[in-house]
Amino acid sequence: MANPIFDHEKLDVYQVTLSYIESTSRLSFELPKQFRHTRDQWLRAAQSIALNIAEGNGKRSQRDRERFFDIARGSALECCAIQDVLVVSGGMQQAVNEKLKEKLKRVVSMLSKMVEYGKSTRSTP
Repeated sequence: MANPIFDHEKLDVYQVTLSYIESTSRLSFELPKQFRHTRDQWLRAAQSIALNIAEGNGKRSQRDRERFFDIARGSALECCAIQDVLVVSGGMQQAVNEKLKEKLKRVVSMLSKMVEYGKSTRSTP
């Protein structure tokens, strides 16, 4: 992204997620028709990561931010499971799965830290 305008566009986690979405979009359209339902779920889950990061980053309360980042994290883990389903059902090679999971591992790690950081900075009542 050339010139980020919004704050969420400046986040590394958002940039890595966009790279992951670019990969999944390209690969998903190469899947045979029998994987159309899995492909659609995969695309929705991948897009959900970016959408929840953007929405969460725009929230004013830390608690709301954490909730959206946690939802984004869950969507990233869902993508991992979808890829595993594709591997065992013959739609994806294991090597491709592993390469994509490296991006997801970065995304999950960054989102986990963002949630934990928020919890550690929140004052207790």
